[in-house]
Amino acid sequence: MHVEVVYAEPDQQHRVHLELEKGATVALALAAVSRIAPFSSLDLAQAGVGVFGRLVTGSEVLQPDDRLEIYRPLLMDPKEARRLRAGGQDG
Repeated sequence: MHVEVVYAEPDQQHRVHLELEKGATVALALAAVSRIAPFSSLDLAQAGVGVFGRLVTGSEVLQPDDRLEIYRPLLMDPKEARRLRAGGQDG
C-alpha cells in the first residue's frame, strides 16, 4: 500500500512516498524513513505525528494513501505568542 510521509521546515517541505505492507503501523513507516535525509536527523521517537492532521501513536495502523505528518516542536506556546504580538494587552 502507498503512504506519504511529510515533514515541513519553515522554508522547505520534505515528502517521501513509501510502499508498505497492508496493516503497516506508524512506527513501521517512521522506521522506514529514519534512514532517509532529512528524516534521519530528526528524533522520530519524540516527534509528534499525525495522519491528515489527527494526532496518532506508533501503533496506529495506516490505510492506503494516508499522509503521515511529522510535527516540529513548538518554539513558543501559541497563546503566549499572541499575547506578545498584541503588546501584552488583555482582551
